[in-house]
Amino acid sequence: MIEPSVLSVEPWAVAEPSLLLDRLAQTETIFALSNGHIGLRGNLDEGDPHGLPGTYLNSVYALRPMSYSETGYGYPESGQTIVNVTNGKLMRLLVDDEPFDVRYGTLLTHRRTLDLREGTLHREVEWSSPAGDRVRIDSTRLVSLTQRAVAAICYEVTPVDGSLRVVVQSELVANEELPDLGRDPRTAAALERPLIAEDHTVSGTEATMVHRTEHSGLRVVAGMRHMIDGPPNTDLDLWGSDDVCRLTIATRVGEGETLRIVKYLSYGWSSQRTRPALQDQVVAALAAARLTGWDGLVAEQRGYLDEFWEHGDVELEGDAEVQQAVRVAMFHILQAGARAEQRPIPSKGLTGPGYDGHTFWDTETYVLPVLTYTAPHAVRDALRWRHSTLDMARERARVLGRRGAAFPWRTIRGEETSGYWPAGTAAFHINADIADAVVRYFNATLDDDFDRDFGAELLIETARLWASLGHFDPEHGFRIDGVTGPDEYTAVVDNNVYTNLMAQRNLREAAEAVKRQPDVAGRLDVASEEVDTWLRAASLMAVPYDTQRGVHMQSDAFTHHEEWDFANTPRENYPLLLHYPYFEIYRKQVVKQADLVMALHLRGDAFTLEEKTANFAYYEERTTRDSSLSASQQAVVAAETGHLQLAYDYWAEAALTDLQNLHHNSGHGLHIASLAGGWTVAVAGFGGLRDHNGELTFGPRLPERITRMRFRVVYRGRKLTVTVTHENATYRLVEGEPLDIRHHGRQITVDHHDVVLDIPPAPKVDPVGQPLGCEPRRRARAAPPRERASAKDSATLR
Repeated sequence: MIEPSVLSVEPWAVAEPSLLLDRLAQTETIFALSNGHIGLRGNLDEGDPHGLPGTYLNSVYALRPMSYSETGYGYPESGQTIVNVTNGKLMRLLVDDEPFDVRYGTLLTHRRTLDLREGTLHREVEWSSPAGDRVRIDSTRLVSLTQRAVAAICYEVTPVDGSLRVVVQSELVANEELPDLGRDPRTAAALERPLIAEDHTVSGTEATMVHRTEHSGLRVVAGMRHMIDGPPNTDLDLWGSDDVCRLTIATRVGEGETLRIVKYLSYGWSSQRTRPALQDQVVAALAAARLTGWDGLVAEQRGYLDEFWEHGDVELEGDAEVQQAVRVAMFHILQAGARAEQRPIPSKGLTGPGYDGHTFWDTETYVLPVLTYTAPHAVRDALRWRHSTLDMARERARVLGRRGAAFPWRTIRGEETSGYWPAGTAAFHINADIADAVVRYFNATLDDDFDRDFGAELLIETARLWASLGHFDPEHGFRIDGVTGPDEYTAVVDNNVYTNLMAQRNLREAAEAVKRQPDVAGRLDVASEEVDTWLRAASLMAVPYDTQRGVHMQSDAFTHHEEWDFANTPRENYPLLLHYPYFEIYRKQVVKQADLVMALHLRGDAFTLEEKTANFAYYEERTTRDSSLSASQQAVVAAETGHLQLAYDYWAEAALTDLQNLHHNSGHGLHIASLAGGWTVAVAGFGGLRDHNGELTFGPRLPERITRMRFRVVYRGRKLTVTVTHENATYRLVEGEPLDIRHHGRQITVDHHDVVLDIPPAPKVDPVGQPLGCEPRRRARAAPPRERASAKDSATLR
């Protein structure tokens, strides 16, 4: 069951009404602030106590050696691990010589609020020291969405009962001591002291620190500058060393007075620029922040988010908890990519060190579809980063004996860093996932400059990989053998349906790109015979089907494998990969996460509704959801095939993954892809949005609990609003020229007037079951009578 949250449920905020020391790591993740370039975990201002300190710069990493007991050709030699860079969040407070620490004295009130409209983290504290001195502390933190290199903190101290001597120490600290980093000694060694000091400067209230990473060769500069509003007797002392710069502010604050400190932070890094150039950049960013001022930064942040919510908000009636969760998810997805600017979007964003800070296919398949229809500029930047790594992907393909480009399964900079071939390199579908994101972005924006400069080349080089990876078989068409699809419990197989169908689209779209961009095709020496091969491979693509069972096989012979014994699998033995050998898992009909079911969504144009219904029922009974990536995709297909209550249950599970810490690892960072499912299930699931072949279509239907939903999408320069009830859907253009779309198969033209259409009833389907112990997690509160009645539709049957 999903237990009720200890965090408050509010439409536009997440608040922690009192401090939960046993959940610090989780709340530090939830309260993390980022703009895609800088990431600050939601640590307490004074630094201690903490679950996991964290300050990150996108793509700043340490290299670590990768050793193998049995090496093999093509195995990566080095791993990449995100680095905790210089911490500028620290604001230590002493009240009449007593250090403010929430574990000592008396914590009278403590409230933290992440404001989704303002883009700030606000903290309100009232504390009585062990000596009985009472103070009120108000702090507000932001990472600027408008000034990429800037973060800022407003810190205020007010005596409650009378005059007090107050000392605040504002710090920059490098090479912080980290908690236990786990069992991998290579990671621990790489991160023990990852930054080597090069220089530091202090002057007035401003300090900068310069470090470099030892093996990855990256130079990092952090700077701070202060504006102080306090009593006239305030004393300042600035001190610096290699790893610590500290401004000490000492004063006596009278009753009714407040000491106010605004701390501006700036970060920059480069693998090529000189130390003076980087330092100047950081100092300039601090000057710009100071010119804008605290109130100006807050106003800019609000303006940026107002525009984002106007384009991307999802409004729900009937479930306040899911409403909050969807908005929290959207906020963090925006933070992950808003100002990444040709850097990757990691699977944890910049909220924690989980998965070593790597980016996976999660970005292109889960995150970029959300941003494509809400903040397309961020998608352009993310795909330009992929393009910037194209030469490394070409070299990787050459090492593997293939043509074109083989993009890495996991990486920070662009090299392959996965040390486990079956779940890493063999997952070639990453190529098609990238191509799919390129196609979706182009269809949604018609960005010809992007297509010419980046998109067409990505499509051509990924298509070349498929043409050289697969082969023509006289009996079975074009086969792609020895690959791993999204389901990592079925590895190194032949003709994975998801991979093959996504490759099919990749090949066809590459041929279209050659037509659109003949100059690009000429530069890449694309011959007409090569395009003919792509089109022939696409038309003859092998898609295994089991005629006896009436379902598609996830891969060749999958439906003939032995069934997994779910009845005798204890609940505590999930996830299976932690309790059973891969040999046992790989040879059974057991699915870690939606694989063929995801093909029903992303390549829904390749299946009939009847096929989707049969396939969904079959694979639902065999999917354990041992990955947080699964629930949202199962929800989308459940909604399309008429299992609306089941889709609703999966929706809550995906959206609440981190707010409820459902996988017990949210302290390591957000599950960005799962959070993306909050939007995806709403818009693609219950809104029915599909974008096959450049045509925008909708098939909305709501679950029983939701009485009304409104969402917005940006498409080809238009802003479209869709409002759905149980009876009808209303389409209206807020901005732009009339747009042709489809509603449940009916073509309509939408303009600036309401177009109201009835919603046909959902298809009647038999209930589907899940493996014993793998049922969707339903929330532990009584459902309304109508919901309890409809819950029978998704009862678990064996």
